[in-house]
Amino acid sequence: MTTITIIGSGNMATAIGIRAAKHGHTVELMSRNTAKAQALADQIGDGATVGTYGDIPTGDIVIVAVLYGGVVDAVSSFGDALAGKILVDISNPFNADASGLVTLSSAAQEVAAVAPDTAHVVKAFNTIFGHVLAKGTPLDAFIAGDSAEAKATLGAFLKSLELRPLDAGGLPAAPLLEQAALLLMGLARNGAGFDLALGAEVR
Repeated sequence: MTTITIIGSGNMATAIGIRAAKHGHTVELMSRNTAKAQALADQIGDGATVGTYGDIPTGDIVIVAVLYGGVVDAVSSFGDALAGKILVDISNPFNADASGLVTLSSAAQEVAAVAPDTAHVVKAFNTIFGHVLAKGTPLDAFIAGDSAEAKATLGAFLKSLELRPLDAGGLPAAPLLEQAALLLMGLARNGAGFDLALGAEVR
């Protein structure tokens, strides 16, 4: 099994951390709010720990589970501590009412611009609502990144969580996944409901 590090202590950090621990992985949490991270570690159980924010993460897979407005700052604050890591950006650059996107590139590409050169940025989890992920049911998980090796490692981790990784291509495909999240939000608000999940039928 794998040790993962989650930067953040909000709803998505909770959903990912609990699901990972349930499937036998070790979870390290890092947050500017140490007390909140400790409370989440206690909730997750199964040996979940709290690391010092800004230190080198224990996990080779580092999931940055913070809102778009703070994701670049979070990655920048770790600096070279993220060298060599698989860095998973889950954020969506929504505007204030989540009716549009506020960047012409993507959150993942902005993360890659400030991450160490040896970090491998992968977009993932952004097309899944946290409360849907928390149900533990099988889901499709769309990913995008430039490193085939990093995507293979992350894909194996996702499969272990009963998620089916579907590779959308290189990091330039990340804007498409963020637009897909916008589609998901629109569908949810206009009759489909928020228990919705996007998927692909592969024949």
